[in-house]
Amino acid sequence: MSTATSIWSPLRQPAFRGLWLCGGVFFIGSGMQSMSASWLMIEQTGSSFLAALVQTAVFLPMFLLALPAGVLADTTDRRRLISGALIAQVAACALLALLVLSGRDGPASVLFLVFMCGCCTAVLTPAWNSSVVDPVPREEWPQAITAISIAYNAARAIGPTLAGLLFAWLGAGWVFMVTVFTTLVMWASIRRWPPRAHPPSSLPPERLWGGTLSGLRFAWHSRIILAQLVRVMAYSAAGSALWALLPVIAQRQLGAGAEGFGLLMGCLGIGAVASGLFIGRLRARFGLDALVVVCCVLFALVMLLAALVRVPAVIYIAMAVGGGAWMSAMSTLNAATQASAPPWVRSRAVALHIVAALGAFSLGSAFWGAVSDIAGLPAALIAASVLMAAGLLLVRPFPLRVGGDQDVTQGTPWDELFVDAEPAPEAGPVAVEVGYRIRPHEDRAFLDAISHLKAPRRRDGATFWRVYKDLGEPSRYVERFIVESWADYLHQRARATVADRALEAEVRAYLAPGESARMSHYIAER
Repeated sequence: MSTATSIWSPLRQPAFRGLWLCGGVFFIGSGMQSMSASWLMIEQTGSSFLAALVQTAVFLPMFLLALPAGVLADTTDRRRLISGALIAQVAACALLALLVLSGRDGPASVLFLVFMCGCCTAVLTPAWNSSVVDPVPREEWPQAITAISIAYNAARAIGPTLAGLLFAWLGAGWVFMVTVFTTLVMWASIRRWPPRAHPPSSLPPERLWGGTLSGLRFAWHSRIILAQLVRVMAYSAAGSALWALLPVIAQRQLGAGAEGFGLLMGCLGIGAVASGLFIGRLRARFGLDALVVVCCVLFALVMLLAALVRVPAVIYIAMAVGGGAWMSAMSTLNAATQASAPPWVRSRAVALHIVAALGAFSLGSAFWGAVSDIAGLPAALIAASVLMAAGLLLVRPFPLRVGGDQDVTQGTPWDELFVDAEPAPEAGPVAVEVGYRIRPHEDRAFLDAISHLKAPRRRDGATFWRVYKDLGEPSRYVERFIVESWADYLHQRARATVADRALEAEVRAYLAPGESARMSHYIAER
C-alpha cells in the first residue's frame, strides 16, 4: 500500500496519534450513553418513537448549533472553545448519572440531559474536527479523516457492547458515570495537544451572524461543496432509519435484550472498522462517486434484510456489511468536504457537513420512528431502503470531486486598493466596478469567460454580480458586484484563491492591446 493511501501514515505523527486515541475514548463514551439512553427508554415506555427520539436528542443539536460553532471555530481560540464545551458536558453527564442512580429519572429528564450533552458536542465538534488534522500534511488528510472514522466506528462497536454488558450488570446509571470519565480524557488531550492558533490578520474580525452568512454563501456558490452536502444529506436521511430503529429490530425481530442490541451495534462498528483498513485503496482506484454509489446500494439491501429476515446470524452479518458501507460513504464525503474548503472557512465547511449529515439524521430518526409506530417496523425499513436507492438519481446533477491545491490556496490580488481614505469597516454597501475594453469581435468568448467569475465573487462575499455593456462604446464592458460592507469587501479580496486568479487571468486575456482592467470603488451614502 502506498503512503498516500496508507491508513498508518498520519498515525506516525505523535500529536495526531494522541488526539486520535483520546478522541476514540470520547467516542466510546458517547456510544455507551446513546445505547443506554435508547434501551432505558424502551424499558421505561415500550415506545419505539421515544427510543428513536433519543437519536434525535443526540443529533438535533448538531443541526441547530454546528454552523454558529463553526464560525466560532474559524474566528476564535479553538482550545478554549473545545475545553469550555467539554467541561459543560462533564456536568450534564454527571447530573444524568446521579438522577438515574437515585431513581429520580424519567423520559423527559433523560431526553433533556442527552440533548444538553448533544449541544456541548455540537459546539466542540467543528473546532475539534478541523484542528485534529493540523499536525498532518494536507495530502494525508483523507487518510487522517478515515482514521478518525475508524476510531468513531470502533467506538460504535466497543461502546454499545460495553454498555450492554454494564447495563445488564449494574444498570444505566453506572454507564452514564463512565461517560463522565471519557469526556475528561478528551479534555486532557486538548490541554496536552492544543489546536494550532489562527494566523494573525489585519482584517476586521467576522461577527457571528456575518460569519454564519459567509459560510452559507460559500457553500451555496461552491459547486464542489454544495454537491457534497446534498449527497450526504440524502444518504443520512434515508440511512437514519436503520440506526434509529436498531433497538426495535433487536427487541421485535430478534427477541433480544440489551446484550443483543449492543451486539447489533457492535456488528455495525466492526464492519465500519474493517472497511476503513482498505477504503483508501478503493477510493484511489474507483473514485468518489463509484464508491458512494456502491455504499448506497449495499446499505439499502441491509435495510431490506433487517425488515424481512428474522434469522439472527443473517442480521448480524448484514449489520457488519451495513457498518462498512456507512463508514466508507460518510468518511469519503467528510474528507472531500474538508479537503475542498480553503482555510478561512474550513471549520464552517465541517459544520455544514455536520448540519447536512446529522441534521438529516436526527429529523430522519424521528420520522422513521413515527412511521414504525404507525405502519410497522418492516414497512418503515422497506420505505427507507427505497428512498436510499432513489438517492442514486443525484449522481448526475451533483457529482462528487475533491478540490485541488489551487482551489484552497490564497491568491495574490491583481489590483491594489487605490482609495484616498479607507472607509470605516462597517461602512457600506460597497459597489465595485471593473472595466474591460476588449478586442473587437470577441464579445461572445469574453462573456463566456467572465461568466465563470460569478460563482467565486458570490461565494466569497458579493450579494450581487452582473456584467454590463457600454452602449456608447460597444467594446467596453463593466463587471459590477456589491458587498455589504467595507470589511466584507476586504475579506472577499483576501479569500480569492489561486484558481480564482487564474479565471481572472483568462478574462483579462481578452483586453485590447495596451489596455488594462480598471477598478473603481463606490460607497453608499446614507
